[in-house]
Amino acid sequence: MAELSDSDRTFLEPYLPQSASLEQNHPELPFVTVTYAQSMDSMISLAPGLRTTLSGPETRNMTHYLRLQHDAILVGVGTAIPDDPGLNSRYPGGTLDSQPRPIVIDPRRRWDVEPSKVLNLARQGQGKGPWIYTLPEHCTNPDHELEQAAGKRFSFSPKAQQPSGENGPDFSWIELLKHLKAQGINSLMIEGGASIISTFLSTPELVQSVIVTIAPTWLGNGGVMVSPDQRKEEGVKVNAARLCQTMWRQFGADAVLCGRLQ
Repeated sequence: MAELSDSDRTFLEPYLPQSASLEQNHPELPFVTVTYAQSMDSMISLAPGLRTTLSGPETRNMTHYLRLQHDAILVGVGTAIPDDPGLNSRYPGGTLDSQPRPIVIDPRRRWDVEPSKVLNLARQGQGKGPWIYTLPEHCTNPDHELEQAAGKRFSFSPKAQQPSGENGPDFSWIELLKHLKAQGINSLMIEGGASIISTFLSTPELVQSVIVTIAPTWLGNGGVMVSPDQRKEEGVKVNAARLCQTMWRQFGADAVLCGRLQ
């Protein structure tokens, strides 16, 4: 894996957790970066549960660089099962201490962690053991393999019973972020899936940075789309979300957009 150029790192620097230009309005919460790759028609996958590669080699290098700048990476079970992601950083110079902590939201314990890539990497010392957040009623069975790889399963309840999404009952994200902060996670990279990304795009007060890779392709009808919930002001529909302080840069064939949610 190649290192980013000095100019590429300089482009990303204002949107990273270490940047002094990004104010943290809620010190009890971690710094949150939302980052994902999408097609020209705002799709991140060809179909639900189907792994789809969008990023080119240059933006994949960028993703591994970004992972190394954060304490943890968060995905939902709807991403963990079909993609079986490693959730570590292969960027040159990374050590085990500098690896991000994998966080998986798995309310109903659907994900079989034992054969997963993320746990195998932890066993090999190439990544940290994952933390898994599960509803209390699904936390009764022991997790010997997970614990041997320095991972952990947290019993975590929704603040209120809300409509079920692709990952089951929705957690109270602010309570989850507070819990992560209390566990020493000061910066968090949200990587998927679509419903989690869309939820965070709808809550700008929780997000400090957004980094989107746009691949020069269309996936077509039936794909999985990132789209925040609609907003209305005085009964009139308005833009759901908007970025400010934006910067664009070419990484290979892909375009990368960085910004802050208004």
